[in-house]
Amino acid sequence: MLSTSSRSSTRSRGPSPKRPALFGSASFDPANAVDPDGTHPVLQEGRVVVITGAAGGIGSAAARAFAQLNMKIALADVPSTLPALNALAASLAAQVGEQNVLVVPTDVSVVAEVEKLKDTVYDAWSEVAVLMNNAGIGGLDGVNGTSWGGLDSWHAVFNVNLFGIVNVQQVFVPAMLHQENPAMVINTGSKQGITNPPGNTAYNASKAAVKSLTEGLAHALRERNGGHGHGGGVSAHLFVPGYTFTGLTGANSGKEKPAGAWTADETVAYMLSRVAKGDFYILCPDGETLPEIDALRVMWGAADVAQGRPALSRWHRDYKALFDEYMREGQALAQDGALMP
Repeated sequence: MLSTSSRSSTRSRGPSPKRPALFGSASFDPANAVDPDGTHPVLQEGRVVVITGAAGGIGSAAARAFAQLNMKIALADVPSTLPALNALAASLAAQVGEQNVLVVPTDVSVVAEVEKLKDTVYDAWSEVAVLMNNAGIGGLDGVNGTSWGGLDSWHAVFNVNLFGIVNVQQVFVPAMLHQENPAMVINTGSKQGITNPPGNTAYNASKAAVKSLTEGLAHALRERNGGHGHGGGVSAHLFVPGYTFTGLTGANSGKEKPAGAWTADETVAYMLSRVAKGDFYILCPDGETLPEIDALRVMWGAADVAQGRPALSRWHRDYKALFDEYMREGQALAQDGALMP
């Protein structure tokens, strides 16, 4: 990591050991959503998927991907999205059969509704293989929660983005632990919860909490099994989409998809390919941001703490030149197969 001390004619870091370069792609083929052998014990025909925030965007794309695997799918979203949920259910039923699709209107911020969702799914199918916590909002009525404004948005965002996941985990995971077959929990986070760009502090903070929550879940599951593998056959995964064209990023406005954005289907396909390999951190690239760029940005943010730099120094005017140089050198080293600084 580049030092932020006063600049000199020599570099402030020493030579770096070598490691393989990171590579990205401008697109991802949804046909390659899972391992080619189809041997993952969770992603199997006839097993059960529960998706919150399923009415559109990444949630509906995930439902379509799991339908491709002939899995049973429970679709959950707030009651106001019922027409969209029903339309999605009808399209999925044409592929997997009406008996293999459930629509359960659910506000994940209300524990009683989450309990109803769980009871409905277990009464119908007696298990959950994939629990995908995907429900999320950016703000309330288009208002961002800032450092000293948008208090109502703060409450709304945390009630859905954080406590929605807490509610679903608390209700579903105890039952999943006692199932005979392995299962997984996929929590949707955000890069904004890792790098914290200025602008929507409430959203950033909620997604930072999701990262911490999911890390804690993964540890607890691992320790339940004596520190090896997944406790009770359940694994946890933190899904971090890249720039994806969804309702949160303008897809519902009638605008054309920006060239740099991935579709929701591409993002979900990438996620499933990494889940099938057992990865915990799933930082998705997109048409603008390759994995090495994500890695450099994450490492810079961590160094703010380690090196005592100002908060969010990436956006600090006094550090702009240093950050730009760091990114140029880091990308060059990555392409050469060297350790990124």
